[in-house]
Amino acid sequence: MKWTMHVNEGLLNLFSAKLRSILALLGILVGTASVVAMMSGGELATNEALKQFKTLGTDLLAVNISEMSEQPVGSQNNLSLQQANGILSSDKNILAVAPYTQLYSPMQFNGHDINGSVLGVTESFSKVTHVEMAAGRFISDLDHYAAFCVIGDEVYQQIKKNTLLNPLGQQIQIGKNIFTIVGIAKPWIENSFVYASVDHAVLLPVQATLILSKYSNINNIIVKLADHSASDAVQINIENYLRQVNPGKKYFFRSAKELVAHMAKQSEILTVFLGLIGGVSLLVGGIGVMNIMLVSVVERKREIGIRLAVGATRSDIRSLFLTEAVMLAAAGGLLGIIIGIAIAFLIALFWQWEFTFFLLPPLVGFFVSAITGVFFGFYPAHKASQLDPIQALRSE
Repeated sequence: MKWTMHVNEGLLNLFSAKLRSILALLGILVGTASVVAMMSGGELATNEALKQFKTLGTDLLAVNISEMSEQPVGSQNNLSLQQANGILSSDKNILAVAPYTQLYSPMQFNGHDINGSVLGVTESFSKVTHVEMAAGRFISDLDHYAAFCVIGDEVYQQIKKNTLLNPLGQQIQIGKNIFTIVGIAKPWIENSFVYASVDHAVLLPVQATLILSKYSNINNIIVKLADHSASDAVQINIENYLRQVNPGKKYFFRSAKELVAHMAKQSEILTVFLGLIGGVSLLVGGIGVMNIMLVSVVERKREIGIRLAVGATRSDIRSLFLTEAVMLAAAGGLLGIIIGIAIAFLIALFWQWEFTFFLLPPLVGFFVSAITGVFFGFYPAHKASQLDPIQALRSE
């Protein structure tokens, strides 16, 4: 019953000093909005980054091959396409293998220079990395050394900008060699799991790239695994196989599941960090509440004296002022949550991200704002409760 009376009286006191109450509320509002907006923005950014991995699936494993540090470059035999494809038989959980090469060579189409890289791929590359065709066909395993190629979307846009020709069926010059364009790929969502950009590349058969340049080697392989397979055990089997067929090399593995877990961990750190930054604004708002409440205590000394004189306990005085501080912080917190979510929505809209409502940032924002009200409101409330009734009654 007492708390109901305190709330009613607190509301009357806050409304009687509207400007002072609004100024105190603004500090909490800005602080809470900062916490909610920063935490939600961090979660949205992480979700967008994780989405890139999830488009390829979390059942992928990447193998990177490099020379031993003590061996001179090129001193060992390079992995052949047949050996790379042999990984498929090294473990029953492997569904597909997509070895690829990457090199850079000057390219021209109809006399115009083309900026981009050259990727040597197999037919399985499109299935594993989800490359879809806008026109024509993808590279086939039957192409072998044939002078056929597929162009990425950015390469297609360059050709379209420089000429009015439909590139499908036309020829493109790569170094001193001529290749016929048999396919145009759709825009591809870039993913840091794959060390290449399909959009900015011309895709050739792997065997064609191996004779195109002496620097072209199969140093990267993407392996598609069965769902819920133990990637650690698969890694061991693949490494044992590769050390048998191609000794003297270093093998590095990257699991999509591990990368997603690592990014999720980084997300937690980023969210906490951004929350702490927003907490600084909330701290400033809390100090503002304390200042306003201290001013209120000074202005209402006579009222406090009368309350004490007619029988109010010091606990009642402390509770009354503490209730006012908490109500200010709670109101500022609720408004700050609404504004913070709106800011996060605008961020997602501006960057063209998918907006997702996260429950944690609003809960944290409201909880911290309420704690701020209690923490910074306690001292003014305690100071009011310790006033001498006689001295308080004498104040004007």
